[in-house]
Amino acid sequence: DWIKQALTFLVISCPCALVISIPLSFFAGIGCASKHGILVKGSNYLEALVDAKYFVFDKTGTLTKGVFEVTGIFPENGFTEKSLLFYAASAESASNHPISLSLKRAYGAEPDSQRVNGIKEIAGQGVTAWVDGQQVYVGNQKLMQYAGVDILQTHNSGESMVFVCVSGTYAGSIGISDVIKPSSKEAIAALKKMGIKKTVILTGDVRDVAERVAREIGIDLVRSELLPGDKVNEVEALLAAKGKQEKLAFVGDGINDAPVLSRADIGIAMGALGSDAAIEAADIVLMDDDRCKIALAMRISSNTLKIVRQNIVFALAVKFACLFLGAFGIATMWEAIFADVGVMVIAVLNAMRAMQIKR
Repeated sequence: DWIKQALTFLVISCPCALVISIPLSFFAGIGCASKHGILVKGSNYLEALVDAKYFVFDKTGTLTKGVFEVTGIFPENGFTEKSLLFYAASAESASNHPISLSLKRAYGAEPDSQRVNGIKEIAGQGVTAWVDGQQVYVGNQKLMQYAGVDILQTHNSGESMVFVCVSGTYAGSIGISDVIKPSSKEAIAALKKMGIKKTVILTGDVRDVAERVAREIGIDLVRSELLPGDKVNEVEALLAAKGKQEKLAFVGDGINDAPVLSRADIGIAMGALGSDAAIEAADIVLMDDDRCKIALAMRISSNTLKIVRQNIVFALAVKFACLFLGAFGIATMWEAIFADVGVMVIAVLNAMRAMQIKR
């Protein structure tokens, strides 16, 4: 009798239900996310997403389309619109940055590479090059200060402004605008509806442009005119200010976002147009760049964790009850089999519910 009772107790205590159903719940949650175009690189990131209370966004290419168009040309000091565009497009001829591409499109022709040499990029400021023997600086106000010229008039009305200096003379400015993606405002609203405490924009763009985008889509905090290293410092400050159990997520797409994606608790990258470095550094990848799927990923995460907790509570409750009965010889082998295999099957079926979440 004691041998039979001991074997019954042993069968009841087998942890199959926990060992199988909990990982399976996370696998089902990751599979559900994948089905909706959200690539999650591990169950720990899916679990962490439930506690995400701070969302930090890059602006260009993430909240905006990243397809710039020249909206205004403002020559100064005797330069014409055509010559201003020529110097700007020539200096930017080796760059694939969206602003550089917009300048080349506005110029209307491919700059002659034989007339350009000595191209050098200055991080977070712009580029310098020699065009027809003249040194040209093309970039933001910081670059103009570096070049030692005064900006006469900015003409800034909410666009990004590119300033041009030719041989120490201020040549003028070019207004470039970027279009906010239609889903950005909806995505921010969905996140706030889910209880997000703060949304932040970190961008290298000028303050006026960043604040205009933030106002239109409902961002809480703006940090502008940042270098890639400055973005990491800003994220460090936000990490220090958040609660112990709270998580910070960073959403970006560019190669300069890779350090911040790695530093944040959860890195989310745009998979369709994002750089390889950003996708590699991220923990979660949105394969079609739909920002609204961030909220969907949080719903999938919350649903998965709920099912995991249900399985833990159900399995332990049944097992402890049967162990108590088994210790006093009340439970037979049939109850033991139910407490082991039966509970495991029920927990597995419950785990499969993690794949059924609807958008």
